[in-house]
Amino acid sequence: MVVKVIELVGTSSHNWKDAVDSAVMESSRTIDEILGVEITKFTANVDNGHIAEYKAGVKAAFKVKH
Repeated sequence: MVVKVIELVGTSSHNWKDAVDSAVMESSRTIDEILGVEITKFTANVDNGHIAEYKAGVKAAFKVKH
């Protein structure tokens, strides 16, 4: 089996978990058989002293088809 790893950034206006879910769900529309993810970074945009957008850096591993 050959596995490829790509880096993604997911976003959410609610929380970091939703940002990770967003990255996985969006990438799974075009990538089959995602095997797992590694969360590499949590960041956020701030507006008027409050978090406006949560961001999650994600590495996703998936099978490469032959």
